[in-house]
Amino acid sequence: MTRAYDLLSDKDKRARFDRGEIDGEGNPTHPFGFGQGGGNTYSNMGGGAPGGADFGGGGASDFSDIFEGLFGGGQRRGFGGRGAPPPQRGATVSYRLAVPFVDAATLAPQRITLADGKTIDLKLPAGLESGTQMKLGGKGDPGPAGAGDAIVTIEVSTHPFYVRDGDNVRLDLPISLNEAVAGARVKVPTVDGPVMLAVAAGARSGQTLRLKGKGFTKKDGGRGDQLVTLLIDVPADDAALKSFVEGWSDARALRANLGV
Repeated sequence: MTRAYDLLSDKDKRARFDRGEIDGEGNPTHPFGFGQGGGNTYSNMGGGAPGGADFGGGGASDFSDIFEGLFGGGQRRGFGGRGAPPPQRGATVSYRLAVPFVDAATLAPQRITLADGKTIDLKLPAGLESGTQMKLGGKGDPGPAGAGDAIVTIEVSTHPFYVRDGDNVRLDLPISLNEAVAGARVKVPTVDGPVMLAVAAGARSGQTLRLKGKGFTKKDGGRGDQLVTLLIDVPADDAALKSFVEGWSDARALRANLGV
């Protein structure tokens, strides 16, 4: 078989083989003067060519048998040819899903309609944020080897008064002057529903209070907090308040630490 490989790799020997001058072993095909050269005929001396390589009278047309012997039997694919490709799965289908802010924080299930018109209830993962991708196996386009997958990219919607801060939720909460001065229990919205928040007497604008476990669901399954910033809202035109402050003055140097 090594000689046959040498014959294939040597251009001169290959040409002589094609002309019928030598056999697959590289031996002359007409050592006794038989044949007329230049042709592809061989004298059949006992059914085999000299040198022991039997071409069955086919000449160069049996070259593929040598090639097959060198590189293995089985299906003939030709030079550089390839077999039929395996069946492919269907294409991946991409979706974008806008999830309401409160639903994203509490991981409320979302219903999504697929391209084929079917609907499924999507369970949101912990640690959800804008850009999170979810793979739905077998929910893509159909194909010979089965349906492809669907990829859902999440976009968390903004909210009129909640702002996300990592796993926490921030909220600015207006309170009245008397609630700030005397203290009060006030109702506060959260992503889980309203709760009562205790505001201590003497509360200041900008003061931040914390509601534990009222934020976004973390990757480990815990919850962030809701951070409530108090904003004292003074009415612009209140006769009673104006009357009160006319006889009252705050003697503190409130801006001393600012150098003024």
